[in-house]
Amino acid sequence: MTVLLTVLGIVVFLIGIMLSFALHELGHLLPAKAFGMKVTQFFSGFGRTVWSTRRGETEYGIKLIPAGGFVRIIGMLPPAKGQHPETVRKGSTGPIQSMVENARNAEYETIDPADNGRLFYQKVWWKKLIVMVCGPLVNVVIAFVLFGGLFMLYGANVAQTTVSTVTDCVIPAAEAGPDRKCTDTDKVSPAKTAGFQVGDRIVAFNGTPISSWDQLTPLIRANADKPATIVVERNGARQTLRTATIVNQVREKTGSDTIVSVGFLGVSPQLKVERQDFGFVVDKMGELTVATVQALGNFPAKLVGVAKSIVGGEREQDSPISVVGASRVAGEIAANQSLSGGERIAFLISLLASLNLFLALFNFIPLLPLDGGHMIGAIWEGIRRGFAKLFGRPDPGYVDIGKLLPVAYVAATCMVVMGVLLVIADIVNPIKLFNG
Repeated sequence: MTVLLTVLGIVVFLIGIMLSFALHELGHLLPAKAFGMKVTQFFSGFGRTVWSTRRGETEYGIKLIPAGGFVRIIGMLPPAKGQHPETVRKGSTGPIQSMVENARNAEYETIDPADNGRLFYQKVWWKKLIVMVCGPLVNVVIAFVLFGGLFMLYGANVAQTTVSTVTDCVIPAAEAGPDRKCTDTDKVSPAKTAGFQVGDRIVAFNGTPISSWDQLTPLIRANADKPATIVVERNGARQTLRTATIVNQVREKTGSDTIVSVGFLGVSPQLKVERQDFGFVVDKMGELTVATVQALGNFPAKLVGVAKSIVGGEREQDSPISVVGASRVAGEIAANQSLSGGERIAFLISLLASLNLFLALFNFIPLLPLDGGHMIGAIWEGIRRGFAKLFGRPDPGYVDIGKLLPVAYVAATCMVVMGVLLVIADIVNPIKLFNG
């Protein structure tokens, strides 16, 4: 049964990934066709073609490797200024220039004279921008719908004022880990000293009535190493516990890499799944967007740790993973019997929603060959033409993004290397959410 559930979780997740990639490319395809651009291919996946069919001038299909997708819009790479699209340039000034020229020539091998006016680079800048933006924007919508359905229909874990665990000792965040145990040199936690018990419901802290855990946390942190009087409800009766909080290094928030020195008590709350409203979804999407952007910024540093994990180093739980790793996590969750069916489905939905948000923000990076690189080209073209019109100057024409091809090749090579590195790490030293 465990193997069957694992396979089912992987298959369902892979289908979700393929649909996400396909919808991303559909976001490019539909406006491109609406604006009269020539689209010859629409594929989900890379590698060998598994299935395809032709409708009009466009071939639609699925490829073997579920790691992306593509839409081929003719004319995305413009000819060099003064060069006709059907003209093959004979000369070259060097290997880089030759590489760019070969790419331009390959782009226009299948162009017919009837395609004039339908090429991507010939369209007005805002149409090109819309075509490129709509791809990642679809993934944002998918993430919002999935998170919205999850939080509003199923719910989200909300910290209660009831204590679930009492920490025995004080361990700095930098030293904390699943294998870190209390030692004789560690200080006894203030909560242990006060006599907290699992199941205590915190009613007041230093005279302030407590109605939520989010209200309690800043009070504890601001208390530093001062005395603390806490009223709790235990077995239907109220008791007053006294201790002194201690300054300790803790993470600014769950999952954050930022460590701060604040007041520490040593209790953690019980979690309860509660349905949320639309405002919560919006706020949560904002938080996740910021966290994802920060993760993208920390990606190179995290990748170093991933590389070390391949040769025997420890794999951090928050390290980046590939589609292979994400699928493996999905299978592990689906097969975990300690979780309810609802919890497993919720986790898979959350994982797929997070993937879509990451895919969107990654593609917004202003670098070729990503969508963001084409967006910047379109925006810059609009700015140049706008200023030219404003000051009565000649139209500067389209932006030649072909000049950025050497940078695009380097970026593409780096992405391939990073992808291979992550796949290897996910095979030889995968992230495990559960022990055993």
